[in-house]
Amino acid sequence: MDALPSPDPAAAEPDGFVVEIEPGDRIHFLDWGGDAEAGSPGVLLIHGLSNTAWSWTPVARRLRTSRRVVAMDLRGHGLSDAPTEGYDAPTFAGDVLAAAEGSGLLATTADRVVLAGHGFGAIVAAWAAVDLGERCAGLVLVDGGWESLEVASGMDVEEFLRGLEEPPEVMRSMTAFLADRAAFDPSTWDADQERAARATVVETHAGKVVSATRPHAAEASVRAMFRYDPLVTLAAVRAPVAALAAADDETGSRARALAAASGARASAGLGRIRVTTFGHDGHNLMRYRPEAICAAILSVAGDHAG
Repeated sequence: MDALPSPDPAAAEPDGFVVEIEPGDRIHFLDWGGDAEAGSPGVLLIHGLSNTAWSWTPVARRLRTSRRVVAMDLRGHGLSDAPTEGYDAPTFAGDVLAAAEGSGLLATTADRVVLAGHGFGAIVAAWAAVDLGERCAGLVLVDGGWESLEVASGMDVEEFLRGLEEPPEVMRSMTAFLADRAAFDPSTWDADQERAARATVVETHAGKVVSATRPHAAEASVRAMFRYDPLVTLAAVRAPVAALAAADDETGSRARALAAASGARASAGLGRIRVTTFGHDGHNLMRYRPEAICAAILSVAGDHAG
């Protein structure tokens, strides 16, 4: 495995680009650049539900010292377009391929890419890893992608959708919203975290904030999540798979789901999922454990190279 990179806080800002899927359907991505040896796979980072590419900044700043790094906005999120259709596994996977090719990560048929996704982005990354086949050098699941959402949440899709709204007191102003996000872990709150948080909301003329993710896109993305079958999908990913898990529930259901997904891969003649757990950390492991995510990405990329 490559040496774990140090953070690069003085790195230049990423460049933003869009790749057109079809008229009115463009995918935005941040190109962080980066140094990589010839033949080394680049890395494509995929954010979670109602988030944006900026959430990956702590990881991108580290990885760009040894890899070419790109972070994309999912359709309906960030600066990507929000068409009324296309929130399904094949289209999401196609968006990932378009971002990988449009950014130059997959410029030739010989190029390979590591996909890393967070939450819903881990599901999208898994769908794309199946479609990419041998062009996927590795898959990293960051606190998501190994569970059936209906089983994990104990809800049906309608109940889950009703629970997505933020408390009114959090959304009453940008100041209140940022204070809420900072309070998750004050020691990791910095300018990058503030920018990532600001990118997820829009401030209204009245001073309140609302989610920047288009409502129809959030709903359609959740419905896609509920259709995801982790055992089938992960057993079809040919590349090495690593998973990083935040705190489990009291019954250990998430660990059992992860073990089942790993077993499905073993039954398919593939390598088991390498698991790293953080029993006291919340869902946003890019904020709390960027070094560990970098290590997992470099590990699967190293395995492919080896």
